[in-house]
Amino acid sequence: MPPKFNENCISCFKCVEICPGDIPRESENGPVVAYPDECWHCGACMMDCPTKAIRLDLPVWMRPVAKRIK
Repeated sequence: MPPKFNENCISCFKCVEICPGDIPRESENGPVVAYPDECWHCGACMMDCPTKAIRLDLPVWMRPVAKRIK
């Protein structure tokens, strides 16, 4: 699942700068997901968001791995 932006987004575009896959892109209405199928689910956008406006739903096959990392 690609990143999802909520109402806390202030359009600072840090997610655009930090994403290694160039998934989010700048637009007039804030960041948008340009290439949803290319997302690596690395969480870099989520970690650098100053307002915690990004949610990243991991695919089902990655969830057991994420639980072990925590």
